[in-house]
Amino acid sequence: MSTNSTVRFDGLRALVTGGGTGIGRATAVTLARQGAYVSVAGRTEATLRETIDEIRAEGGQGQAVICDVSDEDSVKNAVSVAAGEQQRLDVAVNSAGVSGGDALRPLADYDTAQFDRMLTVDLRGTFLCMKYELALMADRRSGAIVNVGSGTSLVGVPGFAGYVAAKHGAAGLTKTAALDYGGLGIRVNTVAAGLVETPLVATGRSEETMAARIAQHPLGRIAQAQEIADAIVWLCSGQSSFVTGAIIPVDGGYTVH
Repeated sequence: MSTNSTVRFDGLRALVTGGGTGIGRATAVTLARQGAYVSVAGRTEATLRETIDEIRAEGGQGQAVICDVSDEDSVKNAVSVAAGEQQRLDVAVNSAGVSGGDALRPLADYDTAQFDRMLTVDLRGTFLCMKYELALMADRRSGAIVNVGSGTSLVGVPGFAGYVAAKHGAAGLTKTAALDYGGLGIRVNTVAAGLVETPLVATGRSEETMAARIAQHPLGRIAQAQEIADAIVWLCSGQSSFVTGAIIPVDGGYTVH
């Protein structure tokens, strides 16, 4: 899938959380390339700056915003900064999150602290972002939100209780928000990404583990971040104007099993 270059976001303001690397960075750069003013939010100033440099190198516009999605005040501030003086937010992509790691354990042996961390960042963080994004969009009766999920938004994975619970929960938030705000012209969707070549995926994983993960994808490879970003940008655009509440797999067939 390749984003239609004729899709434009001129004059629109966008927020991308987790925009310092991977899917978030690719999405932020693509939105800016197609005319949006993009606020790139994340916890690490250096990686955010790299994203902004890439945006500006392509002639786009944007700003970096430090944000920890697990902290409500931080999220509230980031959304307000992204909305600017007019407090207008047209597009939001919630990509910030942490992975489940490779410490596979059956539920009874799953580490409680790790479970709490998954819920705090991947579920509560998504809730907090949507809470403040939707409030602004509701005032203007328009907007599009895309949450970045994974195959675990749709299926179970043995040993990944915390990550699966968080991603299933975030998918539920997507559906609920679509019902709550569809009448106000706001669309909310989730892209359920398969394995993507990002620093988050590669960290701490052995070659054997990666090979096993890749084998679970019928296309026989992992995705590039741009492939996921293209789907996200489509969902942000008017080309998907009748799509809301959807959990759309962009996963090389992972969830077909």
